[in-house]
Amino acid sequence: MRIDKMRTDNVLRVDAMNLLLKGLGEVETERFIYLIKREHFDYTEWQRTLWDDLTIEEVYKLAADREKERNK
Repeated sequence: MRIDKMRTDNVLRVDAMNLLLKGLGEVETERFIYLIKREHFDYTEWQRTLWDDLTIEEVYKLAADREKERNK
């Protein structure tokens, strides 16, 4: 899904929820939301350490594979 202009907050929430439900299913989506709400979650810090155990080549391959999947 490609969006050229910024969506409203409500549209973003609905789109994100639909993606979570499609990718995780209802039960795991609920678990994910609960986890995010329950713990202090610093998105910036999470991003900083997200790929620490991967090489740059592995990160590139993940991104390339994801892009191929999106363009199917």
